[in-house]
Amino acid sequence: MLDPTGAAFWPKKRVLIVADPYFEKYQGVAARSGLSSAQDAKAVIERLNRLVRLYRPTRVIVLGQSVQERDGTLRLAKDDRARIEAMAREAQFIWITNEADSASHTLPGQCLPLHREGPFTFRHQAAPKLAPREIEISGYFSPKASIDARGKRVSRPCFVADAQRLILPAFGSLSGNMDVREPTISRLFPRSLRVFLLGQDQLFSFALEQLGRMAEVA
Repeated sequence: MLDPTGAAFWPKKRVLIVADPYFEKYQGVAARSGLSSAQDAKAVIERLNRLVRLYRPTRVIVLGQSVQERDGTLRLAKDDRARIEAMAREAQFIWITNEADSASHTLPGQCLPLHREGPFTFRHQAAPKLAPREIEISGYFSPKASIDARGKRVSRPCFVADAQRLILPAFGSLSGNMDVREPTISRLFPRSLRVFLLGQDQLFSFALEQLGRMAEVA
């Protein structure tokens, strides 16, 4: 199940999945600029908290980049860390990240380079090639797509999928986005791909070939 917030939910196992929330990135921006960007960190954590209350997952899988810098988890505001710790008492958190990030990762839960469960392999960044029956769920690229809608060009974050892969958009809003037409993404989907554009309260689905055509998007 794909959620318009950019999260995914696996009902059978009650697993909630998000990618690249960048909790600490906002804290770092605030510290360097003197602006109130830390409020955005609270908004990201609150969005995740609402999903935890909505779906009641047994596990939350976070695909990479919960922080931007190696000591980022140490710089989280005290109340932000407390909110994450409270969620971790409701559900097991699995953080999918690389070894360099895991060395300084202090948030509650298990930190792994990848996680396999049922038919799915959870990675931060998509592997160049997959095993024949492997189904991969990943983040990292923060995909976006653009369409012509009501006489103007609309660009929004999106899910990207085919029968073997699902790439999630970044759950944190300050991350850079990569267009799905970029070879870095499109070459991962040699048999074409489908885009699920994030809307206000729903998703809008397009084949790659449709992205240049007129479409009605609310």
